[in-house]
Amino acid sequence: MISDETLPEETDPRAHELRSFGRRRGRKLSPRQQHLIDDVLPTLSLDLRPPPPARLQALFSAKVDDVWLEIGFGGGEHLLWQARQNPRVGLIGCEPFLDGLVKVTTAVAEADGQLGNICLHGDDARPLLRWLPDASLGRAFILFPDPWPKARHQKRRLVSEATLRELARVLRPGAELRLGTDIPDYARWMLIAIAREGSFRWTAAGPADWRIRPPDWPQTRYEAKALREGRRPAYMRFLRA
Repeated sequence: MISDETLPEETDPRAHELRSFGRRRGRKLSPRQQHLIDDVLPTLSLDLRPPPPARLQALFSAKVDDVWLEIGFGGGEHLLWQARQNPRVGLIGCEPFLDGLVKVTTAVAEADGQLGNICLHGDDARPLLRWLPDASLGRAFILFPDPWPKARHQKRRLVSEATLRELARVLRPGAELRLGTDIPDYARWMLIAIAREGSFRWTAAGPADWRIRPPDWPQTRYEAKALREGRRPAYMRFLRA
């Protein structure tokens, strides 16, 4: 029997992409949560059949002027904060973990129409990135992704030259990419990948620019855990050249 912890290429020889995440389910859903996943999540979910709309703003029920992307929103704290603070920005949230989808779907349902600037993709980010039009996003976030610390698993790390190439394609010139991690080795890995890909400029002028979280970058539960355990996060911001 295949468990949620099993990775695709370990069971399916036809799988051609390494998955950048592990399990997809946590505890069993309550009846209300199951209702949200069955009946509400589909109304928020993107349909990745081609072609995408000429203007991504058309994806949202609210009127928005720009569209941002968060890959791996976890518990949704950052995604929901950005959506509430920026009502004229459409937020596309990508998260394969079911518990995170439940949290954001619950928040949208309870907002009674006030979070019409959120759309979701509950699966791997790479098909979504390939679907998005060129130069269609004003900002992207990858915050505290799975570090895959074992050397044999590092090829699964989400932040890679391949992912950065796709992000460079879908971000407009001057758009911002934010990367966060509490793992020093992954921070170095991110900076090396950024340098090799070549489409982004790091905005840091000194250590404070990546050691201090900006005021418009709310704390997530993963960051809070890292701080409790004595790890210092890196908050890195890059501009699309």
